[in-house]
Amino acid sequence: MASLRVLRPALRLRAQPTLNLARRSYADIPRIDPAKPSSGTHRKSTHKKKEYPSIKGFLAIGVAGFGVFTILLHLQSAENEKLRAEKEKLKLKPKPAGMTAGPQAFATAQPIKKEEEKLTSTFDPEHVTVIFVLGGPGAGKGTQCANLVRDYGFKHLSAGDLLRAEQEREGSQYGELIRTHIKEGKIVPMEVTIKLLEKAMGEAVVRGSTRFLIDGFPRKMDQAVAFEKSVCPSKFTLFFTCSESTMLSRLLHRGETSGRDDDNVESIKKRFRTFVETSMPVVQYFEGKGKVLKVSCEESVEAVYGQVRTRLEEGLKKRGAPIAK
Repeated sequence: MASLRVLRPALRLRAQPTLNLARRSYADIPRIDPAKPSSGTHRKSTHKKKEYPSIKGFLAIGVAGFGVFTILLHLQSAENEKLRAEKEKLKLKPKPAGMTAGPQAFATAQPIKKEEEKLTSTFDPEHVTVIFVLGGPGAGKGTQCANLVRDYGFKHLSAGDLLRAEQEREGSQYGELIRTHIKEGKIVPMEVTIKLLEKAMGEAVVRGSTRFLIDGFPRKMDQAVAFEKSVCPSKFTLFFTCSESTMLSRLLHRGETSGRDDDNVESIKKRFRTFVETSMPVVQYFEGKGKVLKVSCEESVEAVYGQVRTRLEEGLKKRGAPIAK
């Protein structure tokens, strides 16, 4: 044991150079960074380091997005101001008696655009009386309306006559469309018919007429709803009932002298089907509101007119509308 204690310092002194060499060699060994690919004889990593946008990139994207949002906000504000200004101009326009929104340029018929829908009807129902006159083709609506015009001072507006006049008007953009629909027994788009009726009513109101019989309209539910909302609510509907055989006989007889494109057997049958499918729901809709007065048209013109007068006066009196001219 004593000899071992003597030898230890000598052994440590002799081994020191070897230990120093080992330390230097260990320090010189390259270290592998897991985030970087290695070099030399070491295997290179096959995984690529993911690259992320810098903070400056994120800031640039945020600034650009905020700029676009600000521009869009200013454009929307300018558009809203323009619409408010146009509405104020309409409110300031003078209106003829009986109108709640003036007849803007009734000279030409243009379709009603959805973005221009009115908040109120054109004509005030307190001053303007509208009565719809419905019935199958050949029921005698025109004949009975002529009698009411003579005895009660109504203004008779036939939707069919207005459409036929428009189709013949030189330069009309709707002429061919109307001609095709009438010949095929189809219903003309409601935008055209409603605008023609509104135009005719506006011209009549300016001349002092405020009581209207609107013959052959509305033919469909959307027409009924749109007219009462944008033009004028009706007081009630006179509905002429008649058998199909009677109507066919009357129309064929009229076709001998009328010269109308739709007074032929093929067109007449199409019109019958169209009336049953589209117009009867309108009658049922108004009947549910208590606004339908029915008149049978199977008898002579004079007998039918007697019923018409009675029903008309009852309807006007019940609704507080004037009966006399």
